[in-house]
Amino acid sequence: MRIAVLFGGSSEERDVSIASAAPVVRALRGLGHEVLAVDTASGALDAAAEERVLTGAVGVAPPESTALARLAGAGSALRLPADVAGVDLVFLALHGGSGENGELQALLQLAGVPYTGSGPLGSGLAMDKELTKRVLLQAEVRTPDWFLDPLEPGAAAAELGLPVVVKPNAQGSTVGLSIVRDPDELEAAVAKAGVFGPVLLERFVPGRELTVGVLGDEALAVGEIAVDPEAAFTYGDKYQPGAVAETFPADVPAEVAAEARAAALTAHRALRLSGYSRTDFRLDRDGVLWTIEVNSLPGLTATSLLPQSAAAVGIGYAELCRRICELALR
Repeated sequence: MRIAVLFGGSSEERDVSIASAAPVVRALRGLGHEVLAVDTASGALDAAAEERVLTGAVGVAPPESTALARLAGAGSALRLPADVAGVDLVFLALHGGSGENGELQALLQLAGVPYTGSGPLGSGLAMDKELTKRVLLQAEVRTPDWFLDPLEPGAAAAELGLPVVVKPNAQGSTVGLSIVRDPDELEAAVAKAGVFGPVLLERFVPGRELTVGVLGDEALAVGEIAVDPEAAFTYGDKYQPGAVAETFPADVPAEVAAEARAAALTAHRALRLSGYSRTDFRLDRDGVLWTIEVNSLPGLTATSLLPQSAAAVGIGYAELCRRICELALR
């Protein structure tokens, strides 16, 4: 097949997207496909540009906003790249922004171009954290209490208790997220998250960080990320090799693993997701599982959680990419 791998773009997760695209391009070529690497901010890459761009590592912090603004200046984030004309499939290695919130998916759907991952509705629901939580509650999946703007932050924090998680309602990779333990820190945390739009305040759940991938209609292995029970899994932790220990399958009781796998599959279906997804949890000190977030286009870097979740059930990286493509073409 002729496959266009779309990546990059101008969201705060641009570097993560590039890191996802690099192994995807290699895997698809290894499977015998003709692969076109397309940065949605600048177009198709030639061999020299691929060598330069697709070998970069993810920094300890997201790209600077000024650099992203320059990339987005031409409005390319909302334009279907001309390079996808004539391809058999678009493989989406994008994260955040219009590449994950359903806008690009809608353009591809209108153009009749098959693409990997979820459709416009599911993508939009999963990107909006507040809507995700409402859907989860309807599906009887446990999620921490929350408030969304325009409720006065001080009143929300008093209702939820401290510490409280303050985060943008439509960002990934913990961009703009803070854990507020002192009321005096609340205003700055809300301002930090508010740069990216509406702000969500969520009850903080101390405990173990778990994650489960879904592929097709099957929940994969439960994994654990060894973070401080009183802290968050930060952007730097996620993308620096060896920053945290990640264990697949997680060393948790069988009933907890079964509940996490069932909740991930329920969330995947309730949010109208397709192809693949990843759901993140907190297991509190009483053994209660809380669903924190659902990712419609989870990372596919060499150290990302979804490939590890798949590998733990015997699905290697190239096979994972092959199955993602097959699911899209169905």
